[in-house]
Amino acid sequence: MTFTVRVMSPIRPGMPVKVINPDDIYYGFEGQVQKLIDGMVAVIFTGGNWIKLVSFKPKDLEVLEKTKGKRS
Repeated sequence: MTFTVRVMSPIRPGMPVKVINPDDIYYGFEGQVQKLIDGMVAVIFTGGNWIKLVSFKPKDLEVLEKTKGKRS
């Protein structure tokens, strides 16, 4: 029998995150952590001409790894 253990990074303000709960209307959206209050995580999403701040349970989020990009 094999078990897979997923180690979660601690969530901190400024970190990029992705919503991983398929039952959430924001599933698949990526945003930035703004604050942590009472066990909830406030994430800000921006797109086009809108900005939205939404609260999630930490289990519904996945921390995205920073990728090295080209600087121009």
